[in-house]
Amino acid sequence: MEIRKALAVACIALAPVVQAEESDNWKGEAELGVLVSSGNTEETQVNGRLGLVRETLNWRNSGNLSSKYTEADDETTAEEYQAALQSDYKFDEQHYWFVRGAWEDDRFSGYEFESTLTTGYGNRIWQRGERSFLDLSAGAGYRYNKLDSVDPDTGRDVEEEAIVRLAGQFDYGLSENSLFRQKLSTETGLDDNNTITQSETSLQSNIINSLSMKVAFRVKHVSEAPVGADKTDTETSLVLLYAF
Repeated sequence: MEIRKALAVACIALAPVVQAEESDNWKGEAELGVLVSSGNTEETQVNGRLGLVRETLNWRNSGNLSSKYTEADDETTAEEYQAALQSDYKFDEQHYWFVRGAWEDDRFSGYEFESTLTTGYGNRIWQRGERSFLDLSAGAGYRYNKLDSVDPDTGRDVEEEAIVRLAGQFDYGLSENSLFRQKLSTETGLDDNNTITQSETSLQSNIINSLSMKVAFRVKHVSEAPVGADKTDTETSLVLLYAF
């Protein structure tokens, strides 16, 4: 039943692609990866992601939805859902002000959910063509995380504090058919100094028309992870990507 739930979420996330394709103001990419193995180990992995960007003269709005599910020998070993929305008000082609909201539900992270709301200044300090650029941003905001259980040190089941956010994204078109992308962000709490750092390094290569193959390596590190949870999670994925 859980695998059906993951597939349903992936399909719902990919559904807006049809409508987005009909609008010149929208650009995006949809990813889907499925791995099924049998024999000594029965395992199923499903990864799905939808990213959309709408850009006008003064605004750039972007959103990301993703899901990940893994089942081995009828036991769920990974289940994660993420959503992030960001609006940038562009002062010019280089400088902008952003507002960003993010939510994450990782069943095995020690949190029921994690959420942040941040705002700050961004600068596209370099750009060449439409596919190669470097964005850097800095801001502040608020973090609200719900723990799976009560923290024995604080006696509470929530983490809430003001945070500082630093982030960057580097896209580089290696050729007309390949793209390298590096994303990096860190959010540091001003009260408990809990720092959450996330990195994604990816390389995608065109197969035919708008269809590409993408390999990615992701790392998430939590300096003060909940009791019983690992501080660092890593993931390597190989997916099909459809750009529109």
